[in-house]
Amino acid sequence: MPSTGPDPSVSTQAQEAREALGARLRGFRKDAGFASGRAFALATGWAESKVSRIENGKQNASEQDIRTWCSTTSRGDQVDDLIATVRHIDELWLEWRRQLATGAEKRQKAALPVYSKTKVFRIWHPTLIWGTLQTAEYAAETFKQVRDYYEIPDDTEAATAKRLERQQYLYRGDRIFNVLLAEQALYTNLGGAEVMKGQLDRLLAVMRLARLSLGIVPRSAPMRIWPGNSFSMFDDKLVLVETYSAEFSVTQPREIELYAKAFALLQQSAVYGTAVRDRILTAIQHFDRMPADQEARQ
Repeated sequence: MPSTGPDPSVSTQAQEAREALGARLRGFRKDAGFASGRAFALATGWAESKVSRIENGKQNASEQDIRTWCSTTSRGDQVDDLIATVRHIDELWLEWRRQLATGAEKRQKAALPVYSKTKVFRIWHPTLIWGTLQTAEYAAETFKQVRDYYEIPDDTEAATAKRLERQQYLYRGDRIFNVLLAEQALYTNLGGAEVMKGQLDRLLAVMRLARLSLGIVPRSAPMRIWPGNSFSMFDDKLVLVETYSAEFSVTQPREIELYAKAFALLQQSAVYGTAVRDRILTAIQHFDRMPADQEARQ
């Protein structure tokens, strides 16, 4: 999913509300005499992991989950209040379509203050080129897909311009950019051969920047951790994770530590320097050889 930029305030509220709900439900469980999540799972027929995830704010509780929880703990008088809480969390949780209701430009603009305050970036993307390193043509292709997939207003030109504003931070201040891409990102075809070759040329140019560390995880590299979703770390304060349906911000220190650990493990599978250059040049040759009939279908 192409990055549209974090909005940490709303998604942080959602996570905090979910954790507070989980703590409240944990109290109900203990008050009802279920000393462990395992005992409660046996009583409800749920997996123990589900109980743990709900209590620790790792999983949204459904309205039916609330009814079951309250029935099992003899707290039926709390059902209406807790269901209202669940609905409030659902409203806070960031759905892409809601964020993009007026187009993509607004979300791009929202990213700029976060970028301006960040000193150290850690970026992982297993399939696409990171937004701040994109060419205008490549970025426009991502926004066209966003437009079509979420059926939102077409403001591709304005959104692209706003995304490109982020590139100023590559050249200003004392920021450090640690960017990891899976090799697949060099081949994910957005816009056809000419767009891809232009984007790959752009990578060759920016990788010379002293403040940018660009690593590529080869397709056959031994992995110390599964690739997972793309994520962006902004110092040690915020992690933005993206899915097809939503973006969410991680602000809990213990969870940020997990993403930092994941990034370090991914780095162990990456190559740098000349090896990156060689892989980019090989990808350019791939698009040079793309048959004309295949290009025409793009």
